[in-house]
Amino acid sequence: MEINKIKSNMPAKYIYHDAVKNYLIKEGWIITDDPLHLKWGQKDMYVDLGAKQLLAAEQGTKKIAVEIKSFVSPSEMADLKNAIGGFILYRAVISRLEPDRILYLAVRDNVFTALFEEPIGTLLIESENLNLLVFNPETERIIQWIP
Repeated sequence: MEINKIKSNMPAKYIYHDAVKNYLIKEGWIITDDPLHLKWGQKDMYVDLGAKQLLAAEQGTKKIAVEIKSFVSPSEMADLKNAIGGFILYRAVISRLEPDRILYLAVRDNVFTALFEEPIGTLLIESENLNLLVFNPETERIIQWIP
């Protein structure tokens, strides 16, 4: 099984991809993979971004993967189901291939308020141990990292 960079056959980027990527770069993250290619058995998967950040000398490097979801379909619950399903799938594969990499689900601030501050969202955050990156696409700023 392997993780590496693939330049061909990449999936289409979501509409907020560049906003999240630009923020990470502004905050000192190094984008290592765009997208991050995962291979488990014969199955290929792509997480939107892989990044690393150098920490203090004794702490080494922090590595993350970021799956960016736009939540623009007519059904926010269908979007939620797809986002959580993808997150769980990617997290399982990453935990085996690169256990020191933390997966985040990136969502707009208004999606966070509409879904993840509601009982269904808090249930999912708690029961599925979701790591969220909440961003504002207009300012290209991260509002909060959860946890």
